[in-house]
Amino acid sequence: MNENIVKRNELLVQKVIKGLESRNMKGYYAADKEEALKLALELIPENSSVTMGGAMSAHEIGLVDSLKNGNYNFIDRDAEPDKRAAMLKAYDADYFISSANAITEDGIMINIDGNANRVSAIAQGPKHVLFIVGMNKVCPDVDSAMKRARNVAAPINAQRFGLATPCVKTGSCMDCKSPDTICCQFLMTRYSRHADRISVILVNDNLGF
Repeated sequence: MNENIVKRNELLVQKVIKGLESRNMKGYYAADKEEALKLALELIPENSSVTMGGAMSAHEIGLVDSLKNGNYNFIDRDAEPDKRAAMLKAYDADYFISSANAITEDGIMINIDGNANRVSAIAQGPKHVLFIVGMNKVCPDVDSAMKRARNVAAPINAQRFGLATPCVKTGSCMDCKSPDTICCQFLMTRYSRHADRISVILVNDNLGF
């Protein structure tokens, strides 16, 4: 990453962390993927039950492999024969790992979901939610964060899943009602009523979509 972008992110992240703290959420800064992985493993006690949504950012920092191979009860929905049962276990997990489609400079997170297992677990259920978020997802305000989620994250994920949505062909949101749409549920996380439940590791790197 360009050194000027790195310096700019180092300044901006302090504003985002203050915004998260004002919303009863904890924010942490990681200078790179390695530091993000170390910090995440420090925040998740061994022997914890851990599961996740489809967070590419967690894969990119190596967190998923570390959880699978470490001393954790990792609930892997992709390895479970009954995926619905695996998703339901998430609501009673000690830790739920996620990312955000976008986050505002003052700490509001935007997430879009198709099946809603991810956004519902973020909203309620797991004892703790840990977000891994690249600084590429920071937006000035809610409007720009929503536009990023719909016009950047959603089309790329639809392409990744091989879906037949209009955005796969156009590269931007067409506000469709396609049977394949993944823009079914929109979650804005602007405050946590439960202190210490939501933590966000902001990584000075481009992660996820």
